[in-house]
Amino acid sequence: MSIAERSHTVSTVSTVLPSPLRVGLSRTGLEVKQFFREREQLIFTFFFPIIFLAIFSAVFSGTDFSGGVDAATYFTPGMIASGIFLTSFQSLSITIAMERDEDLLKRLRGTPMSPQSYFIGKIGLVLVTSILQFGLLLTIAGLLLGVDIPTEPVKWLHFLWIFVLGTASGSVLGIAFSVVPKSGKAASAVVTPVVLLLQFISGVYFVYSSLPAWMRTVAEIFPLKWLAQGMRSVFLPDGFEVNEPGGSWQLGLGAVVLSVWLVAGLIVAQRVFRWTRRDAG
Repeated sequence: MSIAERSHTVSTVSTVLPSPLRVGLSRTGLEVKQFFREREQLIFTFFFPIIFLAIFSAVFSGTDFSGGVDAATYFTPGMIASGIFLTSFQSLSITIAMERDEDLLKRLRGTPMSPQSYFIGKIGLVLVTSILQFGLLLTIAGLLLGVDIPTEPVKWLHFLWIFVLGTASGSVLGIAFSVVPKSGKAASAVVTPVVLLLQFISGVYFVYSSLPAWMRTVAEIFPLKWLAQGMRSVFLPDGFEVNEPGGSWQLGLGAVVLSVWLVAGLIVAQRVFRWTRRDAG
């Protein structure tokens, strides 16, 4: 082999880049490290749902939500769903807008990282933080608030696919929605009201069946309602489903709605995602 051929071979080998998945997984590790360095974000993410669960359990103490279901038991599924939505949709919408505003994404654009790898890193961060948040919330709910933890394997299988679909759809929607705020400073003001509105109409802070019919109709369009209802199917007794507006948990329909939002969110996120601010051209 001539010197020229050897040089060409070495050059070809040296330019082979890792796959988008490998880069994304590496980015996940970095995202997790950065997350745990932000104490304020850490406290808000992990303790916000727990604090609200404690408040609602105290306010509605002694209330029977049908079939012996107490306040702590009833609101636990909603707070789990809300926590997933906070760590996925709200957190990513705000942090990505801020990273774009601070030109962090502009610097990442100059690296071999593709948008897909960046998405994988963010979704990986959401999965890790959501699992830790869920474990902490369920431990406190079970030990301090007397919530019965399900033992049936089938319920935990339901939980697994609901959790995965919920975190994935919330993540891609958060990435897509991050282009809406005009600046990082405005991100919280734009995103938080949307999340609060969905929490109120999706059965997180109120008994879902007690909401007006028109409000339930609006909520059925969005993923948080189906995420909360799916979690109720896991953590509430089987007989409680008769109290749902449809008389059942509607898990099949919930899976369809969450899957549609996941696919639609991924398509939109890839089309509208920007590495730079709008005013940067």
